[in-house]
Amino acid sequence: MALSKAEEREHAEFSNKPLPISGKRGATIIGPTNPSREAENPDTLAPPRGDHGTMANMRWSFADSHMHLEEGGWGRQTTARELPSATEVAGVNMRLTPGGVRELHWHSAAEWAYMLKGRARITAIDQDGQAFQDDVGEGDLWYFPAGIPHSIQGLEPDGCEFLLIFDDGNFSEEATFLLSDWLAHTPKEVLAKNFGVPESAFDRIPEKDLWIFQAPVPGPLAADRVVGAGPAPNTFSHRMLAQEPIRMKGGTVRITDSSLFKASKTIAAALVEIEPGGMRELHWHPNADEWQYYISGQARMTVFAAENNARTFNFQAGDVGSVPFAMGHYIENIGTTILRFLEVFRSDHYADVSLAQWLAFTPYELVRAHLHIDQSVLSKVSTRKTPVVAG
Repeated sequence: MALSKAEEREHAEFSNKPLPISGKRGATIIGPTNPSREAENPDTLAPPRGDHGTMANMRWSFADSHMHLEEGGWGRQTTARELPSATEVAGVNMRLTPGGVRELHWHSAAEWAYMLKGRARITAIDQDGQAFQDDVGEGDLWYFPAGIPHSIQGLEPDGCEFLLIFDDGNFSEEATFLLSDWLAHTPKEVLAKNFGVPESAFDRIPEKDLWIFQAPVPGPLAADRVVGAGPAPNTFSHRMLAQEPIRMKGGTVRITDSSLFKASKTIAAALVEIEPGGMRELHWHPNADEWQYYISGQARMTVFAAENNARTFNFQAGDVGSVPFAMGHYIENIGTTILRFLEVFRSDHYADVSLAQWLAFTPYELVRAHLHIDQSVLSKVSTRKTPVVAG
């Protein structure tokens, strides 16, 4: 039957939009809509049939985070205030221009970082005065324990952008202990007495905190080497991309925890790459909440929370996901390019439990009686962990 003109207009208007319709369930939206936001989350607008109940939000985008701008760069954060389901870990996305400095500082939480783009020089000393300097590039990590003073400076040709992880979901980057802030609140006569110099030496110190500031681009690393009381016993940096990945038919995984990166005592992570159509298998983590950062591609994740509760979320580059402790989930590549993301945990080691491996190592008759699955199906389930599976 031919559509009326009004029906044709309605069909044209909605044909390219996600709709809250699944089979015979749902209807079009005839009130106000936010098409761009709905297009980012089609599985929230029209949930899969398995979704049920009321679950906390487990998705946030850095695009919705407040941007702190300074001469020399910017920063924005995702904490438990923005994503209440992520209580164990907070994240900061930061950019430094060539020469831009995240000023000398320290934190009440440990800092773990992944370099997204560009290059930076990092410096630190430990409690014994042992010094550390290194130049880090894309795919490199660093880790500074709580209370360890350090700095970050962008290098040529285009500075850098990185992800910072703190082992406290309520931590705020604004609560950082900044050198300029401390000195601005210390009497100059006290500074003079401390350093054994005239008060006039501090006439030009900043009157307030700098946070990020612009400085000249540093020269070669060798010229910046400071011996201090000796080298730090455990290097504060690690080349994650230099690790040989675990290769599977559907993608790769690189796991970095304290077994490889000795300094990283409170953060473990995995860099996951999934081919189009592939997925991070059904699994859960028995040791910590999971915090995710999506670097590229498009993903779908369904989280099972027990008590007849499950919810599906969609992700793209710049998004953050969270999975509370022990909740079952998968992550599927629903795009046409490689899906790349970080799994981050407040732990010294990485651990997961594979649903497929669990079933493979459980007596067949028990599984068949439980799930009514034929032996021919179960025989295809690998007894090996396959964190990424092909589509």
